[in-house]
Amino acid sequence: MALLPILEYPDPRLHTVAKPVQEVDDRIRQLVTDMAETMYDAPGVGLAATQVNVHERVVVIDVSEEANDLLVLINPEITWYSDEHQVFEEGCLSVPGVYDKVERAAEIKVRALNVDGEPFEFHADGLLAVCVQHELDHLLGKVFVEYLSPLKRDRIRTRLRKQQREAQKQAV
Repeated sequence: MALLPILEYPDPRLHTVAKPVQEVDDRIRQLVTDMAETMYDAPGVGLAATQVNVHERVVVIDVSEEANDLLVLINPEITWYSDEHQVFEEGCLSVPGVYDKVERAAEIKVRALNVDGEPFEFHADGLLAVCVQHELDHLLGKVFVEYLSPLKRDRIRTRLRKQQREAQKQAV
C-alpha cells in the first residue's frame, strides 16, 4: 500500500480524459488499494485515478460517516439522470481549501465493474449522487471549478498557484 501524490488544480494533467480499463487485474486492484488509502488519508470522500496521474477509468468513493463503506467503480458510466437537480457545496482534493455550490442531477443510475471485474448497477441520490458525478467528471478531464464563473475560476487559479509557489520556496 502506498499514498499517491494528488495533482492540484490548475495542473494540466487533470484535464486528461481517462481511458477504459482493459482488464481488472492485480495492477488495477493495487491501484484501487493505493487510491483508497490516499483518499482516506487526505481525508476525502472520493478520488478518481486522474487525480493521481493515472488516466484510466477507476474511482473510489466512501460517503459513510465511519469511512468504512468503500465503493469501487471501474469503467463507470451514468446510465440515467433525473430531471430534478440539487445544489451541493463541493470541495475537491485537487483543489484544496476551495468549496463552492454546484448544481447536479438529484438522482442517477450507474453501471460499473467492481474490483473483481464483475458488472453491477446501482441507484444513487443525495451525497452519493453528487460524489459519483463529481468523480466521473474527473475521468472526463473536468474539475468542479469549471462549473463556476470565469471570475471565480481565475481567482481560485491565482490563489492556488501562489500557494504552490510558496510551498516550493519553503521546500528549498
